[in-house]
Amino acid sequence: MFEPDYPILTERLLLRPFTQDDFEDFHAIHSHPDVMRYLYDGPRDRATNQKSLADRIPRVRIDDEDSNRLALAMVRRDIGRMIGACMLFQTSAEHNQGEIGYVLHPNHHRQGFGTEVAPTLLRLGFDGAKFHRITGRCDARNVGSYRVLERAGMRREAHLRENEFVKGEWVDELIYAMLATEWHAAR
Repeated sequence: MFEPDYPILTERLLLRPFTQDDFEDFHAIHSHPDVMRYLYDGPRDRATNQKSLADRIPRVRIDDEDSNRLALAMVRRDIGRMIGACMLFQTSAEHNQGEIGYVLHPNHHRQGFGTEVAPTLLRLGFDGAKFHRITGRCDARNVGSYRVLERAGMRREAHLRENEFVKGEWVDELIYAMLATEWHAAR
């Protein structure tokens, strides 16, 4: 089992478990068309976001029984507001693998927050959860997202052509990965 000591601080962010008080910021993010553009579903209504937030609140640890992911609010330390969400989840207990993910409200794009959070998620996965391998996946059109993965030191392992039918169209997916040995060698 792995449960980090909260809050997790980066240079400009505080990462912590979600609370019900995060709803308005959470809804502002997940109802925004630009945020949801490259994700599986479209902008969500209040009721759907309420359920999604409720699902994330208890996601504070990774273990092999009850929880396979950390779901964390990304809070800007200077303004004390939630600006995004990030996740580290175990994709395979048997093969000791994980995946990272993140979303940011568009008002906070292009300011380096994704680049700041990705290495933190990798550190939690490799040093905390002791994963052997961590991946990151994104729609191939999402340049900002794959650049974050590249800046974090992950390597592109695959460009899957039209592998998923999402929102009425075939889309390409990029898969990035890093091994624990690569993470530790770079530190």
